[in-house]
Amino acid sequence: MADLTRAEAAVLDAVDETAAVGLLCRLVAVPSIGGTAAESEVQSLVAGELELLGCDVDRWPIDLAAAATAPDAPGQEVDREEAWGVVGTLPGHSSDPDDGVPALVLCGHSDVVPTGDRALWAGDPFTPRLAGGAVHGRGSCDMKGGLAAALAALAAVRAAGVRLRRPVAVHSVVGEEDGGLGAWATLGRGHRGDACVIPEPTDGAVVTAAAGALTFRLEVTGAAAHAAMRDRGVSAVELFAELHAELRLLEAERQRDADPRFGGERYPFGLSVGTVRAGDWASTVPDRLVAEGRYGVRLGEPVEAARAAFEARVAAFCAGHPWLAAHPVQVTWTGGAFASGELPPGSALLGQVRDAVVDAGGPLPPERAVSAGTDLRLYAAAGIPALHLGPGDLHLAHGPAERVPVAEVTAVARALALLTLRRCGVA
Repeated sequence: MADLTRAEAAVLDAVDETAAVGLLCRLVAVPSIGGTAAESEVQSLVAGELELLGCDVDRWPIDLAAAATAPDAPGQEVDREEAWGVVGTLPGHSSDPDDGVPALVLCGHSDVVPTGDRALWAGDPFTPRLAGGAVHGRGSCDMKGGLAAALAALAAVRAAGVRLRRPVAVHSVVGEEDGGLGAWATLGRGHRGDACVIPEPTDGAVVTAAAGALTFRLEVTGAAAHAAMRDRGVSAVELFAELHAELRLLEAERQRDADPRFGGERYPFGLSVGTVRAGDWASTVPDRLVAEGRYGVRLGEPVEAARAAFEARVAAFCAGHPWLAAHPVQVTWTGGAFASGELPPGSALLGQVRDAVVDAGGPLPPERAVSAGTDLRLYAAAGIPALHLGPGDLHLAHGPAERVPVAEVTAVARALALLTLRRCGVA
C-alpha cells in the first residue's frame, strides 16, 4: 500500500458498510425487470439517493420513439411504456472552466432480468436476504451491488468532508440487459466524462474488454403431412436439428485464437439458441419452426462483419441441402445489438484502478475480458475510456443462486472512493 494522504485516509474510513448493505437491499426489493413499471421506480429511488448526497440530479424521460428509429440505437428486446434516465453529478470546486467535465463517471444499470422458475429460489427473489456474508436476490450481483458500491463511494467522499476539485458523476441506467437503452440515451443527452468505471461483477478482476452479442431469429420451412405418414412431409424440427449442428461448428471455429484476457472461458463468443417454437398439432409433421438465440461478436469485429459471417454460413448450409436449397432458412436480427468494446491499450485508467484497489487494502486485480455484452462498448464508442470493476461473480448472474458478498461491495466502494479522489482531485 502507498502512503495515503489525509483526505484519502479519511474517505476510506468513511465508507459505511451498513449503509451500503441497507441501500442494496432497498434496490433489490424493487422488482425492476426490464420493460416493467418498476424500472422507473428504481430509477426514482436512485435519484433520491443522489439528491441526498448533494448531487445535481438530471432525471428525464427517455424518448422511446427515437430509440426505436435512431440509426445508432442499440435496440430493445422488451416493450416499454416509459423509461427514465438519471444522472447525479457531485460538483467540483475549481474556478477553471475547463475543469467542469466530470473527471470520473461511475455507471451502473438498475434493470434486472426475469426470475425464471421461482420454485428454484431459496426465497422470494425480490425479498433480499443476508446469509453467509452475502446479499441474496435477483439483481444483487447483476448489478445492484455495484450500483450500491458506487453510491457508497460518493457517500464516503461527502461524509469525510472532502471537496473535489473536479466533478464526479453517477450514471444510473435502464435497459442494459436488453441492449443498452439507458446508457445510449444518457450519452445522447450530452453527459460525458474523462473516464468511466462500470461496477459490473468482476470477481476480483479488472475487466478491460467485453465481447459483443447479437440476437438472431431463424425461420425454417418444412412441409406438413399426417404424422402417420411422416415420410410424406418434411419436418421443420428435423431440418433445424441439422442446421443447429452446423451452427455448433461455426461456434467452435469462432472461439479460436481468442484474446488471452478471456482466460479459461470456453465460449468467449458463444452461440446459443434460447427459444424454439414449432408445429401446431401433435399428429402433424411441423411445417414451420422459429428459433431465436444469441450470437457472440469477437473483440474488434464489426457488428456488420459478424452478421455477415453468420448469414453466409446459414446460406452455404442451405445451398448444399436437398430441401433447404429451394426453401432457404430466413435469418433476421432482432432485439439488442451489442458491439464489442475495450479499454484503449496503454490507457492510464487501468493502472489507476489497480492502484486504488491495492491502496484500499485489496490484492492486485488481474486483467480480464468478459464474454457478455455490456455498456462498456457504448462509452468506448463515445471516446470515453471505460472498464469494469465490481463486486460479485458474473457466473451467478441471471440464476436462482444470485448473490453478492458484502465484503466485496465494501471493498469496491473503498476502491472507487479512492479513485474518485485521485482522478477528481481535492479542492
